[in-house]
Amino acid sequence: MTRRWIAVGAVAALFAIPVTVSGADGDYALVMVWGLVDLGSTGPGGVHVYPIWRYLAEHPIGFEALPASIRAWPVGLGFHVLALASATLGATIDREDRRVTGGLLVLAGLASFSVTFGIATRTGGFGGSSTVLLPVGAVLTWGAAVALYGSDLRGLLGR
Repeated sequence: MTRRWIAVGAVAALFAIPVTVSGADGDYALVMVWGLVDLGSTGPGGVHVYPIWRYLAEHPIGFEALPASIRAWPVGLGFHVLALASATLGATIDREDRRVTGGLLVLAGLASFSVTFGIATRTGGFGGSSTVLLPVGAVLTWGAAVALYGSDLRGLLGR
């Protein structure tokens, strides 16, 4: 397996990593890039999956009235999708600007952190309440950007 296909696998794996893990009173929710997974629900096996497109379509207030951190959520999904497409093009037809892919991952991590920070400020999730939030997605997305595309990104900073 070439280094490029490893990068594709790593970027694709970010879709399985939660943006944030929220836990309070034994009820846990995973905010994924693509939706919510409630682990304390009454659904089959105690798990309920709520895709982002359904969340946005069914929300009682309009998209523009949502908090900025929630509006950043689909933007982050877009950055993740574009990064995966860019990495896949690099692996399949050798058409990738690695600076673009790395930059998209940095932006995806920023959007993920914005979601976590916004939820935390509304719920007291950085230690101000019984809700605990962990910015897993941002940390791992930035880690992937540095590990896979760090030398390309450093080249941008040196100019």
